[in-house]
Amino acid sequence: MNSHDDERSVAKLVGDLAEQTSRLVKAEARLAAQEMTSKTKQALFGTGAFGVAGLLAFYGGMVLLACAVLGLATVLAPWLAALLVGAAVLVLAGIAALVGKSQLSKGVPPVPDDMGDRVREDIRIMTHPKKDVPA
Repeated sequence: MNSHDDERSVAKLVGDLAEQTSRLVKAEARLAAQEMTSKTKQALFGTGAFGVAGLLAFYGGMVLLACAVLGLATVLAPWLAALLVGAAVLVLAGIAALVGKSQLSKGVPPVPDDMGDRVREDIRIMTHPKKDVPA
């Protein structure tokens, strides 16, 4: 084999490598897109199932509240039974709102408390690297 044939072979190999790499990247991109589509469909179905579960739980809660009103109405006036159950639900809602507000205020903003200090320290190290690096 002469050097001209060797050069062609190397050139052909490099060309084949580029073509195969391109095909591989495209195939991987298609596969990733298919996986993302599949996972998105699963996530949407799961979200829908949670929505249905929440709606059914809401309806169940309403039925239980009606049951509580009807049960209390056997010993109290119906309007008073409904008033007491409604007031109890509002008290529970108020407690849940206070707990939620407390937790929300602890989590906002969603940045670590010492983030500013760490960023300032990183900037200081980058601008004065020789002072901080041991020899």
